[in-house]
Amino acid sequence: MVEHSLGKGEVDSSNLFLGSIFGYVYILKSLKNATFYIGSTNNLERRLDEHNRGLSKYTSLNRPFELVFSQEFENETVARQMEFKLKQLKNSKILEKIIVAGKFYLSDVGKINW
Repeated sequence: MVEHSLGKGEVDSSNLFLGSIFGYVYILKSLKNATFYIGSTNNLERRLDEHNRGLSKYTSLNRPFELVFSQEFENETVARQMEFKLKQLKNSKILEKIIVAGKFYLSDVGKINW
């Protein structure tokens, strides 16, 4: 078994208590035109449903969407910080690598050399 230290924003679930409000960063991919949308929420199922029902102004014209990436964080504040950093990347190739890797850390933003 390989162990690693927790990166900034990574959650150690062994230290959490029931009733915690987690934050999630997610990446959606439009099934209409293959564009990506990055967001954050405290409820992934609800938010995906809102996007697919056209309740989000920005994504309403590109639906339907599929959830291609999500990552849980200790709270919504950390998730929003991650969302902001990912939106700054504005590069679909980098987003595709994040999707394949399945994880991303705030500390990685300045170190990306893909």
